[in-house]
Amino acid sequence: MSESSAFMRYHERLLRQGPGLPEDVVWAVNRAGAAGARRVLDAGCGAGADIPALLAAMPEAHLVAADLHGPFIDRVSRDHPQRVEAVQASMDAPEGPYDFIWCAGAIYFLGVTEGLQAFAPRLSPGACVAFSEPVWTTPTPSDAAIANWADYPPMTDMAGIEARVAAAGYTILDTRLLPPEAWAAYYDPQDALIAELAPGADAEMAQVLEVAAREAHVARTHGDDFTYALLVVRPA
Repeated sequence: MSESSAFMRYHERLLRQGPGLPEDVVWAVNRAGAAGARRVLDAGCGAGADIPALLAAMPEAHLVAADLHGPFIDRVSRDHPQRVEAVQASMDAPEGPYDFIWCAGAIYFLGVTEGLQAFAPRLSPGACVAFSEPVWTTPTPSDAAIANWADYPPMTDMAGIEARVAAAGYTILDTRLLPPEAWAAYYDPQDALIAELAPGADAEMAQVLEVAAREAHVARTHGDDFTYALLVVRPA
């Protein structure tokens, strides 16, 4: 999808491109023992929603924020002129070594196993990766939930994610399921944006807004069926 598409233009208006909270960053940094990290990668940083929490949790860190979408990188450069190097590149391109890699909701672009394998040579000794990935939280998700994730790479439950981590040669240090508040932080700002853009939307944007509203509705009405799992992992 081109950078000028309505989908991307819509998401450029949002700070957060997926569910999450600053508390998730703090939890992951603490579990990784990375508070003293000096060099950190925000892999697939989007518009930089997690950067303030990352900088606060690791006060000595220089952060490399990588994303392929140029307008996101422009925003990161503008919003974070100190301690952040914004790079327009694939999330697995920036060379390390890194004392901590954060990848919120973006590792699916590479695949969990493939992404972790790509990150491994970019980690300093003993360093960790923290990443989030959607998971089913019930063996019998609703039809609406299944349809909502139909265009996503095949989803699995927590055991499936753990198997993909093991296949990459990593050990899991800890896991956390994102709470409903993390989803609200993603979808609540979209309500106002949809209302703002809808009156003058062309056909392409109207379709994007319709899909966004439907996804929010499914998350709010079938949120017990799925969430994002946040994992802190380290090469074995």
